[in-house]
Amino acid sequence: MSAAAQIALQNAVNGLLIGGTYATVAVGFSLVWGTLNVVNIAHGALVMLGAYVTYWLFSLYHIDPLLALPLTGAALFALGYPLQRFVINQVIRASFLITFLLTFGLDLLITNLALAAWTADIRSVTTSYSGWSLAAGPLALPVVRIAGLGIAVLAAGLLHLLMTRSRLGGAIRATASDLEAARLMGIPTAHVYALTFAIAAATAGIAGGLISLSFPIYPAMGAGYTLIAFVVCVLGGLGSVPGALAGGLILGLLQTYAAWWLGPNFDNIVAFSVLILVLLVRPAGLFGRARRFRG
Repeated sequence: MSAAAQIALQNAVNGLLIGGTYATVAVGFSLVWGTLNVVNIAHGALVMLGAYVTYWLFSLYHIDPLLALPLTGAALFALGYPLQRFVINQVIRASFLITFLLTFGLDLLITNLALAAWTADIRSVTTSYSGWSLAAGPLALPVVRIAGLGIAVLAAGLLHLLMTRSRLGGAIRATASDLEAARLMGIPTAHVYALTFAIAAATAGIAGGLISLSFPIYPAMGAGYTLIAFVVCVLGGLGSVPGALAGGLILGLLQTYAAWWLGPNFDNIVAFSVLILVLLVRPAGLFGRARRFRG
């Protein structure tokens, strides 16, 4: 294998591995947007909280970050349910602008509370295996990134099964499709909405835990991940779990190859250019269906 081909293949692997983390970030954002018709600007703040929960479990109680992911997900689930049920649900049928502004305010509140509690110091989670890589021929496969991709696929698969094979998934899809009909069928829509948001918060927390293994942790980190989730959802399609997984992998590949071919400053430029192209050619995304916003 030539050196150029080896570099190209290594970049493909790197792009797919980082794309797995992007998919985990985006899957909950896509679920809330596609089901509740709420663009949750506070999603990145939930990712940030998941990173901090993982960090403190590791620092204070020496719980391995990968083993702590279920605890992190449970903690964010416990936060997400009352946050939607008693705050966001109060304006769930209001205009799109109102819900957008509410989640923007929640993002500012959570970020500033984290800043007051933990200061702006940059933290990181460093384990004994943080620098490990597996050799696959000429390729180097970072163990942490492999775990991230595996967990992303597992989370997407479980969420897809939940949405398509369970009574809760049927209730979520029915509520998203026709709220009034769901109410007439006896579905407790407020409870379903809160559970949907809590599941999304749990996936955001798990994504934050994975991110803490590879990237620095600080209170303002969430904004960038909200933007990533938005791009992935537009690429993959709203409400589509396979679409969120595919969109994350595509974004990871785009950024990696753009940085290789054009330089490190062009990764986001190319990704957002493709985003605009997708919006122009297929606004519903690769796997999504067209939706209407509340006016």
